[in-house]
Amino acid sequence: MSTPNLLMIGGATEEMMSRLTPEFTVHKLSEIADFDSWAAEHGASVEAVMTNGHDGVSPAIMAALPNLKAVSGYGVGYDAVDTDACVARGIKVSHTPDVLNGEVANTTLLLMLAGLRNFRHDEAWARSGDWEAKGGAPLSTSPDGKTIGILGLGRIGQEIADRLAVFNPTIVYHTRTKKDVPYTYYDDLVEMAKACDVLVCITPGGASTNKIVNKEVLEALGPKGMLINVSRGSVVDEDALIAALESGKLGLAGLDVFEGEPHIPDALKASERTVLLPHVGSATHETRAAMGALTVDNLLQWKADGTLKTPVPECAHL
Repeated sequence: MSTPNLLMIGGATEEMMSRLTPEFTVHKLSEIADFDSWAAEHGASVEAVMTNGHDGVSPAIMAALPNLKAVSGYGVGYDAVDTDACVARGIKVSHTPDVLNGEVANTTLLLMLAGLRNFRHDEAWARSGDWEAKGGAPLSTSPDGKTIGILGLGRIGQEIADRLAVFNPTIVYHTRTKKDVPYTYYDDLVEMAKACDVLVCITPGGASTNKIVNKEVLEALGPKGMLINVSRGSVVDEDALIAALESGKLGLAGLDVFEGEPHIPDALKASERTVLLPHVGSATHETRAAMGALTVDNLLQWKADGTLKTPVPECAHL
């Protein structure tokens, strides 16, 4: 049986490689010193790409692979892959939905609790000896009974809403179209932000959502409000966010993603109003193993019958 040529962008676990290597001839982009020269010799033989949500597939790489037929992405986000170009060329694209929903929801709750309950300050208060020397830490804010807005009520957004139920919140949401859910729908993001104590961003990245959380939205959320971003750094205007935090027009921010990852602006790192994570929303052993398995499942299914287990919506008809 032939082993199709596969270009691997980014890394893979030993378990993933153990399943891939008997079925594909794997070429690691990280080990190719001169891609242009390599592509001139081998590019036409590559039929599949395995990548991740951060790296995607650049236009230059896609153009260098004229016979590319399938792209398997490790991650639920795929804005780094030009799906319009893939559809035009008949290239099937997959991602890894559902298997990371719970962990991203857990991370959302982690950020919310850490911000509202003043975790950074209070842990430092305990470790430094200030509790003994200066007395009790300042009071914090309860998460109970808050109005929580969800920007992007897809699979993960719904999981977040489900897990928030323990706090007896009022859930409101903003999406492009109203959904059949028991939450209040806002067709205007600014108006929703005005009503919220906490605004959670879990919308896909891409041109349509670029900086959708702008100065107006942040200031509508207000000096007692909290922004949480577990989607893409591009969704939030980072300069406006910094200005709102520094001026006190926004209360708190819990961020797992940033515009120029892995770079985080010094102003965000220095702020006492932020809780910061290094894009670890789904970063547990269990979840990443499930993501890796599904990434490989998609490639093996494509090799077997030309279909994908979890195609992205734009390519589902191919």
